[in-house]
Amino acid sequence: MTPRLKIHDCYHAGAPVFSFEFFPPKTPQGENNLMQTVAELKESVEPDFVSVTYGAGGSTRERTHNVVVRLQKELAVTAMAHQTCVADTQEGIRGNMRRLADGGVQNVLALRGDKPQDGEVSAAGGFRNATDLIDLLAEEFDFSIGAACYPESHPESSDEIADLHWTAEKVRRGARFLITQLFFDSSQYFDYLAKVRALGIEVPIVPGIMPITNVGQVERFTQMCGATIPEPLLDRLHRSQDDPGAVMAIGIEHAIDQCRKLLEGGAPGLHFYTLNRSHATRGILAALRSLT
Repeated sequence: MTPRLKIHDCYHAGAPVFSFEFFPPKTPQGENNLMQTVAELKESVEPDFVSVTYGAGGSTRERTHNVVVRLQKELAVTAMAHQTCVADTQEGIRGNMRRLADGGVQNVLALRGDKPQDGEVSAAGGFRNATDLIDLLAEEFDFSIGAACYPESHPESSDEIADLHWTAEKVRRGARFLITQLFFDSSQYFDYLAKVRALGIEVPIVPGIMPITNVGQVERFTQMCGATIPEPLLDRLHRSQDDPGAVMAIGIEHAIDQCRKLLEGGAPGLHFYTLNRSHATRGILAALRSLT
């Protein structure tokens, strides 16, 4: 049976919401492997929902659509499709949204997307910002709309005030929940939450968690998105960077502690950036549940 759950309703049910993010594979075999990974994840931890990302410039649009629809129809897992507006037209976005809705998908994460190498954010007649995309989704469709937010500010924001302004605009225009960019210090989340709430934003703010499993990889991600790794943690990782097992152990240990503090502090759930490898996140979630 295809789920018809709207994600924003999950966050008002009283229990922490656990979700997992995957990127669409490049080949049919990769797609089948991902289906198997999510099937095993469903069997072991019963995620509240999973999301599937959208490639740079919409390069994986068809695979994102196919995987999201398959997850709902074949595995009965609530799935959320990412939709960016970079390098896409309004009609292209409308067409994709219609196909998702026809496939039973109820949930969309609205994003601007990464700038392409030529620096042109929008196609002719397209959108330049996630706020414009949210306008279209809210006015023309019946999705549960999520959006991104940035505890350490978006790297392209002129300052923190401007970043908070645009976050508030996303909610004003129709976003029903926000998922944060990755971060590694739980105090950053609570400081950010206080600032957002002071602006009158009351939607759920969901921490985005990336378990560290590779030092070079996480340093590249943080450089791209403007996030920081606490110096004590970074020092530990560098001392063990030639030992993959030790790095993973440190990363999982830190993530468990970070997630525990977030949930104890009242976070509505956790959204795990899995990089299509759910082993670490399954271990983290099992450890958290053993503590409750």
